[in-house]
Amino acid sequence: MSGSGGNTRKKTCCGSCCTLLISLGFVVLIYWAIFQPHQIRATVEYAELSNLAVSNASSPAAVITYHVAVNLSLYNPSKRVNIYYDAIGAELLYRGAVLGPAAAAASPAEFYQRRRTAQPVRLEFDGKGVAVPEGVSAELEGEVKAAASLGLELSVGVRVRYVFGSFKIRQKPRVWCAVSIPVPRAPGGLGVLGSGDRCWVKY
Repeated sequence: MSGSGGNTRKKTCCGSCCTLLISLGFVVLIYWAIFQPHQIRATVEYAELSNLAVSNASSPAAVITYHVAVNLSLYNPSKRVNIYYDAIGAELLYRGAVLGPAAAAASPAEFYQRRRTAQPVRLEFDGKGVAVPEGVSAELEGEVKAAASLGLELSVGVRVRYVFGSFKIRQKPRVWCAVSIPVPRAPGGLGVLGSGDRCWVKY
C-alpha cells in the first residue's frame, strides 16, 4: 500500500511540474507575441558638422578635429506598451574607425516614453586631436578637400524597459545610422543635414 501511495505522489508531482512548464511556456509565447513586433524606430532628423580639420594625413601620426551634433528621433510604435529609457550611449565612426564617444550624456539621458510617441534625443561629439589610421585620414582629407558629403556612422546603445501593466521586460537594442553631412566649404563653416534618414535597430 505504501508503495502504491508513493507512486501516486510521484505521478501527481510529475503532472504538476508538466502543467507548470506548459503554463510558463504559454505565458512566454504570449509575451513574445506581444512585445516582438513593437521594436523602437529611430530616425536622424538633423545633423551638423563644424570645426573639421585633418593634420598629418599622410603619416601614421594623423589626427583629426571635429564637432558633430545629431538630433535622433526615437519612436515607440506600440499601441499598448510604454517604454523606460534607462541609458543611452553613442559612438561616432568613419569607415569603421571610431572617432570617439559622445562628448556628454545624451539629452535627455533617460526618459519615459508613452505608446505611439516620438522623443528627440540630442547627441554631441567633440573630437580634438583624435588619432586615426593613416588610410582613414587620407580618405577623410580627400573628402574635405573635395567639399563633398562626409559619410559617418552613428552607433547608439540603448537600455530600455518595456512596460505592459505591472510587467517589465528589459532589452538592449543597438541603433545604427548612416549619416552623410555636407563638408563646410569654408574654414569655420557649418555643414547641415536635415534628411530624416531612417536608422537600423537590432535587438
